[in-house]
Amino acid sequence: MISRRWILRTGGGFTAALLFRPRTVGAAEPIEIVMGGRADGSHVWFDPIGLHIAPGQTVRWVNRDAGNSHTATAYHPDNFGRSRRIPRAAQPWDSDYLLPGESFSITLTTPGVYDYYCIPHEHAGMVGRIIVGSPEMPGWTDEPFSDGDLPEAALRAFPTVAEIISKGLVRRA
Repeated sequence: MISRRWILRTGGGFTAALLFRPRTVGAAEPIEIVMGGRADGSHVWFDPIGLHIAPGQTVRWVNRDAGNSHTATAYHPDNFGRSRRIPRAAQPWDSDYLLPGESFSITLTTPGVYDYYCIPHEHAGMVGRIIVGSPEMPGWTDEPFSDGDLPEAALRAFPTVAEIISKGLVRRA
C-alpha cells in the first residue's frame, strides 16, 4: 500500500506527481465514432458527426448497428473518383465494409478539415467532419471544397467548422 510516508521517503513531490497526476487523453487513446442505425434501417448515422482533435490523434469508427454494414471513407479522388474534401497533404482512407461489431482506425496528422462518408448511406446523409488542429497552426488548410458530386442530404448534414471548433464535438441531431 502506498502511504504519504512512503512517498516522502522515495522522492516526495516527484513521485506524488507521477502517481497522482490527472489523466489526460493522449494520442495513444483513440476517439471513438459510432456507426449506428435504426433496426428497420430507416435512419443511419455517425456519432459524433463533428469532431475536433489534435494532430496525431487516432480516430476509431466502430459499427454498433446490428442491421447494417458501413464504411468510413474519405472524400478523395483515390476513393471512387470523389472530390477531394481532405487536406492536400493528407492520405485518403477507406475502411471497406465493416460488419456489426467491427472497427477501423486511422491517425490524422495533417492540420485541416476532413470530410468522410459511408459508401452505401451517403445519400441518406451519413457523413462526418473531423477538424485536425486549428486555423492558427502552421500548415492549416481550410480550402474551399467542391460540392458538385455530393447528395443534398450529405451537404445538409455537415456541421460547420466553427461549430466543431467551438464545441469540440457535435453529436448527431
